[in-house]
Amino acid sequence: MTSQDALNRRNRRTLLGAMGFVGFMVAVSFAAVPLYDLFCRATGFGGTPMLGTAAPGAVANTTINIRFVASTNPGLPWHFAPQQVSMPLRLGEEGVAFYTARNDSAQPVTGISTYNVTPDIVGRYFHKTACFCFTEQTLEPGQSVDMPLAFWVDPKILEDAQARGVRTITVSYTFFRTLGDAERAGALANAGPHVGR
Repeated sequence: MTSQDALNRRNRRTLLGAMGFVGFMVAVSFAAVPLYDLFCRATGFGGTPMLGTAAPGAVANTTINIRFVASTNPGLPWHFAPQQVSMPLRLGEEGVAFYTARNDSAQPVTGISTYNVTPDIVGRYFHKTACFCFTEQTLEPGQSVDMPLAFWVDPKILEDAQARGVRTITVSYTFFRTLGDAERAGALANAGPHVGR
């Protein structure tokens, strides 16, 4: 075997190794979003509330204040607001709060919400047992609905040196128009007045 043959063989191995690495990185990039979402839900990272089971019942005399915040993306013609600004809640006790959404447009509109809690450190202790988040909601023109949120705060928060001093948790929801609904609305607007004739 000549030195040129050895060099060609080494170059082929290097090329195959590089292509394998690129393929691996592409596969990892597709898996990154669901894996990150799973990580956040499992650990409460980034203020992601935990999906909880039923509340254990008030087991501590400590009360924490829960604040409720709502915002609506400008592309969604809805009015969206919490029905209460805040509520006191004993650790381990289940609380129920309501948000109201109203479609202010002349046609049906579909929205979807995201949420988080702050400060981020409490995400692992905030458990929701019923929620309207990440579920598409279609409202008819002028329709208004009440949307419940059932939740509890784990008493284990008192065992966390970084979180035990937190006395206020803010629950923040943002509603967006769904991509499919926005595309449909854009198509209707671009079609002009002849649509439906």
